[in-house]
Amino acid sequence: MLERMDIFFENRLAGYDEHMLTNIEGANEFYKFTAAQLPMKADSEVLDLGCGTGLELEEYFSLNPSVHITGIDLSAAMLNALAKKFPNKNLHLMNGSYFEVSFGSKKYTAAVFVESLHHFTEKQKISLYRKLFQALAADGYFILTDYFAETSELEKEYFDNLKKLKQEQNIVDDAFYHYDTPLTVEHEMKILSSAGFSSVRILKNWGATYTLKAMR
Repeated sequence: MLERMDIFFENRLAGYDEHMLTNIEGANEFYKFTAAQLPMKADSEVLDLGCGTGLELEEYFSLNPSVHITGIDLSAAMLNALAKKFPNKNLHLMNGSYFEVSFGSKKYTAAVFVESLHHFTEKQKISLYRKLFQALAADGYFILTDYFAETSELEKEYFDNLKKLKQEQNIVDDAFYHYDTPLTVEHEMKILSSAGFSSVRILKNWGATYTLKAMR
């Protein structure tokens, strides 16, 4: 049965960190790698979208202890767990949808998503990326680490399956439900370029999980 996104993650909070680190190929490497791509200048402003329990922040705070993090997540329970992990860090946490929360204008040195965006459509993403583009400083950049569909055919299959499941379960609202619908990495890069980013490149991959860097 499909679960609403916030409920899905709250129900799995107790074992979430262990699951992510032990069941996803390359996770022990890609969280650290992602953190190392973020700004090292003291007091940098970084936007962490879908921050969850902050697995990437565990490494990042060791590299840049004075960074200012704005974290947005649908799950209040996960944000509470994140706040307890880092009680003495510069954390500003917001419970809500990053599709709806305002990011401001030219505010952030960098933004980061880790394993959060593989649930959404091209239309949803291009609107989000345009908003993100406006939130970055002139020389800002965006780091995306996520897993992607291997082929266009598989990408389409994911979305078809989700549509079928929603019809079978009589789900007609516009809430986010947890079901993976990753795009291909090529499709994702094309959307980022269409949203205004001047360059988009692959930094590294671990199987189907890639880290991309998009420059404003």
